[in-house]
Amino acid sequence: MKPVILASLAFLAVASSQRATAQLDPKQPLQGTKSDAVTYEIDFSAVVTAPYKTKVLKVWLALPQSDVAQTVEASHFSSFPMKVEPRIGIEKVHGNKFAYFEFIKPEGAQIVRHKYKATIHEMRWNIDPAKVTKVDRWPASFDPYLKSDSSVMVDDRIKALIIDVVPKSKNPSDDLASIMSWVNKTIKYDHGSASLKGSSDSALTKKAGHCSDYHGLCAAFGRALGYPTRVTYGINTFPKNSPSHCKLEAYLPPYGWVCFDVSETQRVMQFIEKDKTLDAAKKTELIRLANDRLQKGFRDNTWLQQTRGTDYELVPPAAKRAPVVRTIYAEADGVALRDPDPANPEQREFGWMTVHHYVPSRKVEYPFNGWASLIKK
Repeated sequence: MKPVILASLAFLAVASSQRATAQLDPKQPLQGTKSDAVTYEIDFSAVVTAPYKTKVLKVWLALPQSDVAQTVEASHFSSFPMKVEPRIGIEKVHGNKFAYFEFIKPEGAQIVRHKYKATIHEMRWNIDPAKVTKVDRWPASFDPYLKSDSSVMVDDRIKALIIDVVPKSKNPSDDLASIMSWVNKTIKYDHGSASLKGSSDSALTKKAGHCSDYHGLCAAFGRALGYPTRVTYGINTFPKNSPSHCKLEAYLPPYGWVCFDVSETQRVMQFIEKDKTLDAAKKTELIRLANDRLQKGFRDNTWLQQTRGTDYELVPPAAKRAPVVRTIYAEADGVALRDPDPANPEQREFGWMTVHHYVPSRKVEYPFNGWASLIKK
């Protein structure tokens, strides 16, 4: 082949690679198919009790933002009994938005309140593993989702164990499916063992935890294989002890960010196993359907996303970086107030607590409450 032709082919290959890299963007809008919109009137408050003689109480309230899957409007903020006008800020790494309240010499508990309307869609990605491409070199903008941090810790244990979790790498989608399957078989959902910060270390050490520990561990395994992953936090729009719930997201070209709920899928499979009305064949089929929904990417319309990512600086900065923000982050005189887990029967003291109420535009069922939603109508 002539040198000129070889040079042209080499140029075209480089140009093609550069175009493919340019299309990789962590800020890319969600690419899934949306349906079944529900509009909610939401009244969300946090009651924060600072220690006696606190000089400055600071509260960062996570604010959901509009995107492909959700639309947020008609926001109204207030505080009580002290009247404080919040400052709105966006942190630079993940683009998370916060309303910041600062109370000088608070006397007793303070309430911060956010009333708004949100329209949420169900999202499905219907991933075909054969179409997912593997990226040899990610743009620098993906660094926060590839490196180890204080929550999603990619340590020597993770690097050694990933060989057993994914014995033979196939493609990013199948590898991630192997990771989620291993985590669901290994980790037990337990409020008493929860780290409340998406800790892969805690999940691996205790073999138990909350949704964030499941998803922090999945994210760590994904990063160990070179796949961008992150923990995303939001609120469930129905009555429950704690409204916060998180999901896993992985960036899988050409689908972009894809949402997975590992811990709740485990819950569905446990419902199926315990259902005495089902025979063995039906249980096997329903568990297959639950795994299929998980692995193809699914985000329900009863979950409103509030924050993305782990280990970041708040705006304005707190005394320390936040591992995650579930609903609010609060500190008194530079010391963070402990996140509550009201569903933990052993926890009796809380520095703050949420008060939340949702009015949907129509009746909506939580798709992880039993197995009925797995059956196509």
